[in-house]
Amino acid sequence: MSVGRPRIGLSARILHEPPQELGFRGKTLQYLEQSMAHWLLAHNALVFMIPAIAKGAGVSRASVDMGDYVRAIDGLVLQGGADLSPESYGENPLRPEWTGDRTRDLYEIELFWECVIQGKPVLGICRGLQLINVALGGTLYQDLPTEVGGAVRHVDHDAFDRNTHEIQIAPGSGLSKLYGQVQRATVSSIHHQAIRKLGRGLAVEAVSPVDGVIEAVRWDGASHVLGLQWHPEFHHGGDSALLDAAPVMEEFLERAVRAKQPR
Repeated sequence: MSVGRPRIGLSARILHEPPQELGFRGKTLQYLEQSMAHWLLAHNALVFMIPAIAKGAGVSRASVDMGDYVRAIDGLVLQGGADLSPESYGENPLRPEWTGDRTRDLYEIELFWECVIQGKPVLGICRGLQLINVALGGTLYQDLPTEVGGAVRHVDHDAFDRNTHEIQIAPGSGLSKLYGQVQRATVSSIHHQAIRKLGRGLAVEAVSPVDGVIEAVRWDGASHVLGLQWHPEFHHGGDSALLDAAPVMEEFLERAVRAKQPR
């Protein structure tokens, strides 16, 4: 009997102080980026954004629990966005502009662990990889150009999703099994922070070969947890210059379908 399409939760991006011209004065916006939703939809998944529950929101945590949300989905994608707060890994921001979003960190860490507890697969993209690492006790470079000498250009604000660089896939890794003979590939890169100390149970699946920056990790725990520092949702199928994004999504959704099966 068919178990239906997998239901995938997307963590919310949070805009705490939207520009007044948007018409939401004094309000907080929670949203998703269209490319991420469309990447999932293109693979026949159903997509649902999971809102954060903030203090003073008029919602009782006793009646709306993160566990209820996770029971309603088959897998989770942690999408990109604002920096993580250095406070989330026991540091102070080196500059005011690197303060990050502690509110979102706490919400996504709770969401991540609830998925692990319930055995639901997790795919982390860009910030999502960094969140997984911090949730598992790792730390980050707050700014690659400042803290990593000779780092390649991992972000270009003018080029945005057209900024690319090469990655090297670790032999024997899960990614190497997905991509066969592909050892090096080009990916879309939009980040200035990255993994410094690896979280517990994480294995490195890919690196930037020039500067050694970690580009992909996989958890060795009971749940499927994969993090990618690049943006596969921006890798369109017709662009042969970029790494094919389909194998990663197909693996994730296969695990999500498996999570739907009665136990």
